Amino acid sequence: MFKKFEEKESVSSIQQLKSSVQKGIRTKLLESYPQLESHIDQILPKKDSFRIAKCHDHIEVLLNGIGDQVFFRHRDGQWMPTLKLLHKFPFFVTMQQVDKGAIRFVLSGANIMCPGLTSPGACMTPAEKGTVVAIMAEGKEHALAIGITTLSTVDIAKVNKGVGVENCHYLNDGLWKMKPLK
Repeated sequence: MFKKFEEKESVSSIQQLKSSVQKGIRTKLLESYPQLESHIDQILPKKDSFRIAKCHDHIEVLLNGIGDQVFFRHRDGQWMPTLKLLHKFPFFVTMQQVDKGAIRFVLSGANIMCPGLTSPGACMTPAEKGTVVAIMAEGKEHALAIGITTLSTVDIAKVNKGVGVENCHYLNDGLWKMKPLK
């Protein structure tokens, strides 16, 4: 999604949000990520005015008051946290762990295959199809990527073939390198 993403070329406009829209986004985020309840005021303070950066390929990036990218979505899909936010608050997204062999592929933007999630060294947390997950790696402390499950974890273990998680945002992609937008 952000492989060829460059701030100057990819961001087409930045729009200030009305307070009613801000409230709606906060509500949606708390529905999607209930564990965020106690930290939502740190991430998106009520008094701040947040903005949306509209980008190519129907991508929207939610910016907090100081211009940091905190969440993103594709079309009218669900809001997903950026890796920078996930590194600060790692507890609110379901974690899936891949084995050491998958690390270099994940960091180049590849989707996470079922065998990478079921092999020794990998670990799956139960999740349904369409769940936003953080991709951890064996022996690493922080998330490598954020993606959406294409199958439930039960089906991933059964099938053990094909794509298990669609990689949406990974370390060193365009969104990771993006500077705060003023």
